[in-house]
Amino acid sequence: MTKKNTKREMHPFLNEVAILFPVVILAGLGLVMIHSASASISFSEHGTPFYYVQKQSVFCVLGLLIMFTASSIHYRILNPMAYIILILAFFFLIAINIPELRVKAGGAYRWLKLGGITFQPSEFVKLAFIIFLAYSLNKKQEQINRFFVGFFPHAIIFGVFALLILNQPDLGSVIILGAITWGMMFVAGVKIWQLITPAPLLIPLIYFYVYKVPYRMDRLFAYLNAWEDPLNTGYQITHSLKAFGSGGFFGKGVGLGMQKLHYLPEPHTDFIFSIIGEELGLVGVLIILGLYTTILMRGALIAKGADTLFGTLTAAGLTISLGLQVAINTGVTMGLLPTKGLTLPFLSYGGTSLLISMAGMGILMNIGSHKKI
Repeated sequence: MTKKNTKREMHPFLNEVAILFPVVILAGLGLVMIHSASASISFSEHGTPFYYVQKQSVFCVLGLLIMFTASSIHYRILNPMAYIILILAFFFLIAINIPELRVKAGGAYRWLKLGGITFQPSEFVKLAFIIFLAYSLNKKQEQINRFFVGFFPHAIIFGVFALLILNQPDLGSVIILGAITWGMMFVAGVKIWQLITPAPLLIPLIYFYVYKVPYRMDRLFAYLNAWEDPLNTGYQITHSLKAFGSGGFFGKGVGLGMQKLHYLPEPHTDFIFSIIGEELGLVGVLIILGLYTTILMRGALIAKGADTLFGTLTAAGLTISLGLQVAINTGVTMGLLPTKGLTLPFLSYGGTSLLISMAGMGILMNIGSHKKI
């Protein structure tokens, strides 16, 4: 009896450690690689090689504080706050349409500036949507199989948020948000036939948001044959592949990569995984993928063992979100997916992404500390 109780007491601790250690290692390695990848760009743009790593260090400290705070507060407090958080996320997306508040970067209005603080609302929307869906799907569990209860209202709310995000434009975030929504509905018990009902709508969506948008078609063609036009449409992916190819088994060494020297665009954000492949080699790439896999596997176990359905759905949403972002970013850098502007959690430069990711891991750790008895 004593051994059984001891085993139960150890599980929550193991859940927290299995997430905390990989996240801290990834964030620490991220600071090293951000400095390596951005030093040249930082010096040419800001007169110092430390501009980006200094800012990321501040975000990292804040992120760790947020993660530890979130892990210490019972996750059930989020349940009654679900609508408030979702409405706040909605107003953030609306505010991007106000010229005085939005910030343009990379040809898109994805950033909002409020009170001197600049952040990316779509990152907050992902977390807000996970909390809302967990609350709503849990509340409607007794009638989850009914089309106009379990599926339709959630699909409509997703559609509203998707249109607002597409207006920025940010197709990548819409894809992740859609996968989170459908994934959480599946976990909650929504019937498969209901989930595939909107499939015919994908045809006009692909036509208007991919086929009719020249730069997205260029990315698609570059994905299919990047080496056909390596100096134009295939520029990013060919230089990314060169980075991986030149890294070999052990890599060139931290700071010794060449592609970051104004060859590969966005080496410290979207394509930091390529720089890791060049400087740390196959060994470094496999270690990083192993760390992510550890978090994802533990996230799945936490979702399975949560003490409430709300906890199960929230943990599932957080795990799906992280897994998709890692899969898409690494897939893009290795030429397995069309180019899409998504950061690599904990590793890429970006304050909003890091803070939201850390908050999500803190919530996941807290859910893991409250297991079924």
